[in-house]
Amino acid sequence: MDSGGIRRRLALGAAVLAASGMLALVTSGTAQAGTGGGCAGPEVRALPFSTGVTHVYKSDGYVCAVTVARNPGSAQTMSVSVQARGSRPVVDTGIYRHHAGPVTVHAGHRCVWVKGAVGGGSVSKGWILC
Repeated sequence: MDSGGIRRRLALGAAVLAASGMLALVTSGTAQAGTGGGCAGPEVRALPFSTGVTHVYKSDGYVCAVTVARNPGSAQTMSVSVQARGSRPVVDTGIYRHHAGPVTVHAGHRCVWVKGAVGGGSVSKGWILC
C-alpha cells in the first residue's frame, strides 16, 4: 500500500473516532437534562444549603444523589457523595457550571450518608433513609 493510501485510511479512522466522540457527548448531555439529573426513581429528600441543593432519589434499593448550584453558570467546585452504611462512599467532585453527579449506590435497606457542596457552602446529613 502506498503512503497516500495509508494517510487516507488514518484520516478516515480519525474522522470516525471524532464523530463517535461527538455523538457520545451529545447523547450524555441530553440524558442528564431529564428529571432527576440522571437519577432513577422518585425524589425522597431535598437537602438545601446556602449555595445549592442536594437531591436524593431512591429506587429498587439504589440511592442516587445530585448536587445542583443555586446560581448556575459560573464554573465552581462542586461535589456530591453517597455512602451506604458499611460501604465506601461514591463521590463526584470537580469544577462544574450546573451540577455534580449523579452518584449511585446500592443500599438495599441500609442507611445512607449524603453530602453535597457548591463553592463554600455544603450539607452533610447523618445516616438517613433507614
